[in-house]
Amino acid sequence: MRDIQICEVGPRDGLQLVRQVMPTQTKRDWIEALARCGFGEIDATSFVPPQAFPQFADAAEMVQTARAADAQWRVGALAPNAKGAERAIVAGAQMLYCIVSASHSHSMANTRRTRDEQAEIVGAIVAQAKAQAEAPHVMGGIPTAFGCSLEGRVAERDVCHVAEALARHGVDEIGLADTVGYADPRLVRSLVKTVRGAVGPDMPIRLHFHDTMGLGLANVLAGLEVGVTTFDAACGGLGGCPFAPGASGNIATEDLVFMLEQMGLRTGIDLERLLVATEILADALPEERIRSHVREAGLPKIYGVAA
Repeated sequence: MRDIQICEVGPRDGLQLVRQVMPTQTKRDWIEALARCGFGEIDATSFVPPQAFPQFADAAEMVQTARAADAQWRVGALAPNAKGAERAIVAGAQMLYCIVSASHSHSMANTRRTRDEQAEIVGAIVAQAKAQAEAPHVMGGIPTAFGCSLEGRVAERDVCHVAEALARHGVDEIGLADTVGYADPRLVRSLVKTVRGAVGPDMPIRLHFHDTMGLGLANVLAGLEVGVTTFDAACGGLGGCPFAPGASGNIATEDLVFMLEQMGLRTGIDLERLLVATEILADALPEERIRSHVREAGLPKIYGVAA
């Protein structure tokens, strides 16, 4: 039983900017360690061209590893286009993470398509998914929803335009992503309410924060205040976006779990086991900065799991 769903995005979002290619066996060990922590969902990999992103050349193996490691969690993967979605479906992904940027400049840099063109791609992916006997969950993510390092502020109407397009195309869920870490609690509350008004109260909304300005956990609190119960986070605070200059890591899963459990909100995640998984990551990527207050300070005696 959990009150808050945390999706571990380290193996995908966390690794996409890491230059050192993590060996496949090390990724397996890491994912298997994460599987012992109690997550309900993992973003395991990215089905992007391996020539451009060698970090994800073993994408199919990572989905299969995650599926074998835990029969209870939902295994997701980034599928930026129809070909990626087909590869993800064949590999056994149970969730397809598709994206349409709120910022025109970011959309062109990331996908080489306008927002409306990319929304049509997502529509085709939804059709692919629904044609399967066991249809994968399709999450329509909106990068740069809270601001863009290329354009600056992004108008709420632009975010709503994308959200409405995703809803029309039949996605199962919408994710608002603070790709560069510009969000603040006031903006989070406002944008969630506005998007919910645009797509209707029955469309699930999740939030994805980067901690560039140190406001990641404050933004989670703001999301909780407006009824959001699903959040992305990365083990060790790893992560970034290759098309978002200046972005730093995701909010650290360890810190998020600690905060929520201390608040009496059940995550279902064993924090001590999660810290073990973080050490696998730290040992494998010694040149990467691990941004986790809990890892640095250690668990205090006052820590207790929410009942």
